[in-house]
Amino acid sequence: MLASIFIYGGINALRQAEGHAEVAKPLLDKTVGQQQGKLPEQLPTDPVTLVKVDAAVKIVAGTAFAFGKLPRLSALALIGSLVPTTAAGHPFWEAKDDGEKQDQIIHFLKNAGLAGGLLIAAADTEGKPSLGWRARRATRKASKHVADTAGAARDILPG
Repeated sequence: MLASIFIYGGINALRQAEGHAEVAKPLLDKTVGQQQGKLPEQLPTDPVTLVKVDAAVKIVAGTAFAFGKLPRLSALALIGSLVPTTAAGHPFWEAKDDGEKQDQIIHFLKNAGLAGGLLIAAADTEGKPSLGWRARRATRKASKHVADTAGAARDILPG
């Protein structure tokens, strides 16, 4: 269910890439536009292409997340897509009208809630121990084994 809004949003962005690019352009001018000379030529910087790339990420990662394929990675990809979308699409701090500001705050907070759900999904190991836990456990077991072996060697060796 969490993935559905991303899949729908990605399809909508592909269908209306130019409109979404107009919304994203002010943020892109402030960020990518200022760094354009430092970026590789192969990296797309025009708003329409970036909107299409973002839409593809939403559709692919959203679909993978919905089907439970690479859920942690797809959740992280969706978070990576959600942050610039939220900053570009819901800049409540720039709204002049109180009604518009309220609407933008609501959408901003909705996206913050979605990000929270994705963070939980990204951290979820589905009941399996994390790699960090496994590494710490293996280290403790190896350390105990070395200590036991050293103790046994001391008992066997003379002097």
